[in-house]
Amino acid sequence: MPELRKDPIVDRWVIIADNRGKRPQDYALAPQRSSGRLCPFCEGNESETPGEVAAVRDPSSPRNGPGWKVRVVPNKYPAVLPDQGDPVGDGGVAWCDAQPGRGIHEVIIESPRHVTSLTQLSLEEICLVLRIYRQRFRELALRGDVSSTMLFKNMGAAAGASLEHIHSQLIALPTIPTLLAAELNGAAAYHEKWEACIFCDMRSWEQRLPRQVLLTERYTAWCPFASRFAYETWILPNRHASHWESISDEEIVDLASVLKRVLSAVEQAVRPPAYNVVFHSAPLTSPALPHYHWHIEVLPALARAAGFEWGSGYHINPVYPEQAARELRETLQNPHQNEVKAIRQTEAKGERLPMP
Repeated sequence: MPELRKDPIVDRWVIIADNRGKRPQDYALAPQRSSGRLCPFCEGNESETPGEVAAVRDPSSPRNGPGWKVRVVPNKYPAVLPDQGDPVGDGGVAWCDAQPGRGIHEVIIESPRHVTSLTQLSLEEICLVLRIYRQRFRELALRGDVSSTMLFKNMGAAAGASLEHIHSQLIALPTIPTLLAAELNGAAAYHEKWEACIFCDMRSWEQRLPRQVLLTERYTAWCPFASRFAYETWILPNRHASHWESISDEEIVDLASVLKRVLSAVEQAVRPPAYNVVFHSAPLTSPALPHYHWHIEVLPALARAAGFEWGSGYHINPVYPEQAARELRETLQNPHQNEVKAIRQTEAKGERLPMP
């Protein structure tokens, strides 16, 4: 029967109504369509994008030419711009607040091949992608004109992807987004009351509960108690760290395997595959925080929001997270052990994966 569940970090309620999952056409989604046009993200088409900001490439290859493994370019259609003029204005209305839409909007093209998912990459390729993520966070933190960074991936047309070719987007803003502010405030309130990190406590609880999806030496993945979406899954490092950019090389290798396994399981549960992957990290300008914990949220796009969701702010989730976790656990595979071992042996010899 339906339940109202409150998120333990932010002041947000969701409705778990598994009976609604039995309605016909609940999960009908627009099919993935290939336009048949030239893909601007494929190797050889570098002139179709703005000039690269960063890249992992063969040392002998030319900038903005073939020979790359991961490329970072400014978004051709950015939501924000580094140099913006004054806003249109408030029309003299005191309660209308506006400011220039300043910020950084980048696209991270994660493979020169025309593939659509991280699950189609090798662990070494995913490690390169994760290291580029870390590099961009660290470099943006040095700018001084941005406070927060949002890294996200839209997988599938139903999740907002406009191009099939595998890529993520990064938006850096001079402000703190509303959801991140709510997480920071909720976590700070818990820390003040209990002198503990709520994310660390949640991780410890979930390791013993049926909502756990995957547990490794360095990471825990689970379906949250108040999941907004069917098969929503969080990935949290077992080591407390508030900033994503503090991740170590060893942790990146393990995260590559965990991320690939979790996304593979989600893609089996969500057909056709459609989901968003969002990295949550403390503000770039803040010191290490004892109450906040960076994490990754995988948010499947099985059903669209409708009138009730927009009117109330409540999400209706048709799958209990306990059931979702059980299904995901049943489909988990770990074929990456040899790849992880090979990468660690390479780095133990003093050799490194190629980076800029």
